[in-house]
Amino acid sequence: MKLCVSSYGFYWTREKTLDGLIAVVNKAAEMGFEGVEFMEYDAVGLAEAKALRAACAAAGITPVNLCCGAHFATPFAAETAAQVEELKRRVDVAAELGCAFLRHDAARGPLPEPYPQTYAAAVPYMAEGIRRVTEYAASVGVKTLTENHGQFSQDARRVESLIKAVDHPNFGALVDIGNFMCVDEDPPASVAVLAPYARHVHCKDFLFKSASEPDPGEGWLTTRGGNRLRGCNIGSGAAKTERSVKALLAAGYDGWWSVEYEGSAPPEEGIREGTERLKEYLGNSVKL
Repeated sequence: MKLCVSSYGFYWTREKTLDGLIAVVNKAAEMGFEGVEFMEYDAVGLAEAKALRAACAAAGITPVNLCCGAHFATPFAAETAAQVEELKRRVDVAAELGCAFLRHDAARGPLPEPYPQTYAAAVPYMAEGIRRVTEYAASVGVKTLTENHGQFSQDARRVESLIKAVDHPNFGALVDIGNFMCVDEDPPASVAVLAPYARHVHCKDFLFKSASEPDPGEGWLTTRGGNRLRGCNIGSGAAKTERSVKALLAAGYDGWWSVEYEGSAPPEEGIREGTERLKEYLGNSVKL
């Protein structure tokens, strides 16, 4: 197992350009990480992917994953076809970059009319398009992932039902430990549900304020149930990260562990402190 870091953690402190991304790659190497994952809004297209891959090689960094948005919860064949073609282009970027994975959203939500209003109703539409994407991705050596992300497709059992409906060996789960809190789930319990499908993991943590408490103000996310969350260093919040890590290890997960920092401290400080805590949880399983 190895540790990587998400470029998202450096989002507010760098230019959203190729040079800014190369700076993130070099910083990750300086901090001792073995890999980096990238976001689609990182200005990574085919033209930039080759140069970024070369920068990763020069720094001794593995490009692990490319994250992008998508929306498959639509009954309209033309919309699904357009989304499939767009994601094929993102798959090509991931392949050119040298990433093992492309993580894409399943849907945006809550969904307006005339889209399906329940997750169960949307699963057939989502699964059809996602299967077409992963079939293409398999042909170029990239695995595709869905993340518990975006509230509509965030509950552990919902994500599990989608993975089962797609039913393709090239498609699996990106398990984000902290994100289950956005739909008011207990992270260790939800991690245990998705651990058998895990191909990649995001490690993050959140501070928690109950909906019954006064509004804490700006900088806090609102969960589906009206509770409030704010990003913080791994291990200093309410995500029960250590128990979640242990659940993944117990299930035999041996892939990348990605530090996805969303706290308010300077990124390098927050990432470094959270990584040290994550290393404690992993014990002898990984070294950094």
